[in-house]
Amino acid sequence: MAKADWLYGIHTVAAVLQRHPERVLELRVQEGRDDARLAPVLATARTLGIACQTLPRKAMDQQFPDANHQGLAARCRLAAALDEDALWQRLDQLTTPPLLLLLDAVTDPHNLGAILRTAEAAGVTALMTTRDKSAGLTPAVRRVAVGAAEVVPFVQVTNLARTMQQLQARGIWLVGTELDTGATNLYQTDLTGPLGLVMGAEGKGLRRLTREHCDQLIYIPMQGQVQSLNVSVAAGICLFEALRQRLSF
Repeated sequence: MAKADWLYGIHTVAAVLQRHPERVLELRVQEGRDDARLAPVLATARTLGIACQTLPRKAMDQQFPDANHQGLAARCRLAAALDEDALWQRLDQLTTPPLLLLLDAVTDPHNLGAILRTAEAAGVTALMTTRDKSAGLTPAVRRVAVGAAEVVPFVQVTNLARTMQQLQARGIWLVGTELDTGATNLYQTDLTGPLGLVMGAEGKGLRRLTREHCDQLIYIPMQGQVQSLNVSVAAGICLFEALRQRLSF
């Protein structure tokens, strides 16, 4: 049985209710909270028959002392990492071009958590990383992700290069981020079709084999003296440029 824990915040709980209502076991709501953002979330929970307990503000703060709970928390079965078979099934069910994010040996849990939040906001189809030498869905990652780890499909693969080849066989164009030597400017790159963005590890960038399996390399133009960006920042820039293009297409 999947492990259960508390998630909190209106956006987080609403996202889980919308995408995975079967995981939500019960709600806690702060007494007196009746604002417009909270009302539809509670209405959805009532429709689904999910138990909801109202607590005074002090009790909410005591139960979630380190959280910006916004007056709402949900006890949920936590999402587990998926395997490659689950990824292929999800891709087969899509009716729109996928937007995938591939992480090559990103080990910092805070970076992974931040990337998951950004991926959820950008509508990423699935996030992929390696089983070895990479951060997984640890408690620290889930805390930083603030619920995004429960709604963004998180896939761990054994061999990233092989998975990249399988994605390419399905018609997915793989774009890796690199320094500007020999790469294409991000803002001059077509990111509208079936796409996988490939991001390298903190400080090291893409490994050689991963780089060689990319269809195209891009760079983020910068005007300052800093030569590289944190991987979570770089992922946000690339994902939202892809989203901008896809919304305008």
